[in-house]
Amino acid sequence: MAESLDIAVDGRELLGKPTGVGRYVREILRAWAAARIPHRILVIVPAEPSDALRTALPTVAWHVEAGAGSGTRWEQTRLSRALARAEPDVFFAPAYTAPLRLPCPMAVVIHDVSFFAHPEWFARREGWRRRWLTRATSRRAHTVITVSDFARSEVLRYLPAPARSIVLAPPGAPAPIPLDNTVRPPLVLYVGSLFNRRRIPELIQGFAQAVLQVPDARLVIVGDNRTQPPLDLRQIAARAGVATQVEWREYADDATRDGLYRSARAFAFLSDYEGFGIPPLEALAHGVAPLVLDTAISREVYGDAALRVTPYAPAIADGLVRLLTDDALRLRIVTSGHERLAAYSWDATAATIRRVLEEAAG
Repeated sequence: MAESLDIAVDGRELLGKPTGVGRYVREILRAWAAARIPHRILVIVPAEPSDALRTALPTVAWHVEAGAGSGTRWEQTRLSRALARAEPDVFFAPAYTAPLRLPCPMAVVIHDVSFFAHPEWFARREGWRRRWLTRATSRRAHTVITVSDFARSEVLRYLPAPARSIVLAPPGAPAPIPLDNTVRPPLVLYVGSLFNRRRIPELIQGFAQAVLQVPDARLVIVGDNRTQPPLDLRQIAARAGVATQVEWREYADDATRDGLYRSARAFAFLSDYEGFGIPPLEALAHGVAPLVLDTAISREVYGDAALRVTPYAPAIADGLVRLLTDDALRLRIVTSGHERLAAYSWDATAATIRRVLEEAAG
């Protein structure tokens, strides 16, 4: 058994309404608890964690370091001082960046480098901040962790991280839910933060064309709007003539999101650029066939367990109609998807990150 270590974790992404990175951190901590690893885990956060979060992660110790918000200023001041006082053996930075002054070795997860590859997707100041801090963090890290072969190639392209220090730790996938014969309504679902790269306008326009063939179809979009410059989804839907058939929810908790997955007949995730992309795997676990763009990362992660299209409204419309009307196609994709799901395990990912942190501390 490895020597017991004090591992500190930046827990900001666990608070509030966690998205992909927050869920990544949560599942790693859950897997460590289930495996009863011998290390002490200190999660540092800028505000009190909810009772539900404390209940979900009962084995970790929490340290609330309030003040200075929860962004870069908090990271570089409050978090830095908390780590200096705690003197952990190693620090786990799960979301791209870390304090520049650290009292211990560190491993960082860089999920993607879209702010390097496509700076036009970010406000000038925001893009500069992300690039500068991520580059500085990667220089200081003992190990850079990333989530796919594609993301690894992009990290090597844009960041000063030697190939030997990059480790793959992809997200896990949920276990597939047994398929039943329930007839689902013609509901198209999208789940994920709204970024320009995820082509929400093209999705709505393609959906509007699909409605001409499937008149009772509905589109539900779940995610906070992070587009830059901001897009008005409701206005886009109104201009496309489908305002009454497109619903946008800024957030859905786990139970609500699961209910939407169980009701959907098709899932759309039309992203130009991802480090991985968990939502289509969640859809497959719920028996929903995904429509994705034909990209390197979609071929790597989903294989044959998705219908791939080009990023144009007619192609998107055709793909949606096929998934909404062709039961044999949907079944073929979902069946293939269950094989893909088996390749991604939170337990394996948590074990990889544990090993990285033990090596860094050593």
